[in-house]
Amino acid sequence: MGRVFTVELDGRIYRCRFCHTHLALAQDVASRAFHCRRGKAYLFNSVANISVGDKEERMMLSGMHTVADLFCCFCGQNVGWKYELAHDRSQKYKEGKFVLERGKLVDGFDAEFYIDTRPSGSDADEN
Repeated sequence: MGRVFTVELDGRIYRCRFCHTHLALAQDVASRAFHCRRGKAYLFNSVANISVGDKEERMMLSGMHTVADLFCCFCGQNVGWKYELAHDRSQKYKEGKFVLERGKLVDGFDAEFYIDTRPSGSDADEN
């Protein structure tokens, strides 16, 4: 195998829960109203640092779709799927978009944006 190169995203990001690799920007969320077998999922216009599995026909809650599983390119964990083809005309807006399972993501707010609210002394307070 070779060396794995990843892209570092700027801004509010969603990362792989397992290895913390950057996967998507919050600004690329198209919908937070998606669901998967294990809970909530988000629809994204674009993602980064993923590899795409083989296409397969899958019956989803909204009907039959051709999808491909998405894997974190660093740790190999399955993190969601890509809509390749929607068989129902009303679902065509999903084609070419990505779904990441919320339970397999870490939001940038979970760690990076923590603010310590405990009071602390300054150099002037030291005697």
